[in-house]
Amino acid sequence: MDYQEVIKNARGNIGPYCKACPVCNGAACGNTMPGPGAKGIGDLAMRNYRKWQEIRINMDTICEQKELNTEVELFGKRFSYPFFAGPVGAVKLHYGEKYTDQQYNEILLKGCADNGIAAFTGDGTDYNVMIEATAAIRGLGGMGIPTVKPWDLDTIREKMELVKKSGAFAVAMDIDAAGLPFLQNLNPPAGSKSVDELKEIVKMAEIPFILKGVMTPKGALKAMEAGVQGIIVSNHGGRVLDQCPASAEVLPSIVKAVGGQMKVFVDGGIRTGVDVFKALALGADAVLIARPFVTAVYGGAEDGVRAYVNKLAAELTDTMKMCGAYTLEDISGDMIWAQA
Repeated sequence: MDYQEVIKNARGNIGPYCKACPVCNGAACGNTMPGPGAKGIGDLAMRNYRKWQEIRINMDTICEQKELNTEVELFGKRFSYPFFAGPVGAVKLHYGEKYTDQQYNEILLKGCADNGIAAFTGDGTDYNVMIEATAAIRGLGGMGIPTVKPWDLDTIREKMELVKKSGAFAVAMDIDAAGLPFLQNLNPPAGSKSVDELKEIVKMAEIPFILKGVMTPKGALKAMEAGVQGIIVSNHGGRVLDQCPASAEVLPSIVKAVGGQMKVFVDGGIRTGVDVFKALALGADAVLIARPFVTAVYGGAEDGVRAYVNKLAAELTDTMKMCGAYTLEDISGDMIWAQA
């Protein structure tokens, strides 16, 4: 099964909001929410995608041929590629009736683990989502990263206990989810967190803690002050605040502020292995991709995940070869071109 077959199959299983487009660029989604659309006028998902396309590759094949290695080490684990499946929740609401969150997570986690990468799992108002996700991660020997919403501290503490039982090698919090409607006006309150609150959450975790939803150097520095071990440069796919910049636009300044002092991931509109190369050239350690992995699961279950991973891997290795980069460490900023 190749990825084109996956997309074709997905169209019969996904929807009505997601169209399983050949290129997942946000254009067909617009501001459709619930569904995979963006908030407000709906252009931020499109901007995320478009800004990666505006960055071009500087080809250079005057170089020695060597064996190519795409492996990356993160938090004591070694992975075949520097890309991971991002967290997605409420798949029935946003993507169609075929899978429950539990079924989706089980397929995605195993599909990723079998192909040398890891998946982040989502969270939601249904407490069972985290119970089931962490159980699935435990069944894979901890090969997965649970993502906890920014609930009140007592709820986070309860969920962190589930994370610990799973044996997960890292845990994440999508703090940008503070902008999601279902987190508004809860009692006790959920949402944004102070540096001191984050310090407490990092202590609760007891494993590497990744904070998703950082979009400024100032935010990255506050995350570092809180003791966070990794950040994800992300605007939540445009779903939480209208009129933000694209993640590709802010990544360089954030890397300049904290790169080398913590792991820097990025997501938002990354769709190909060429995009992965661009993100690493801008200084990211690795990337997350979410929506196309949904299409992969709906279009072919574990075979669909394998097809998409293989597609990304082939595109990344081809780009590396054509730029004279034979390890991820070889990828540098002079291998890309962006209009000033």
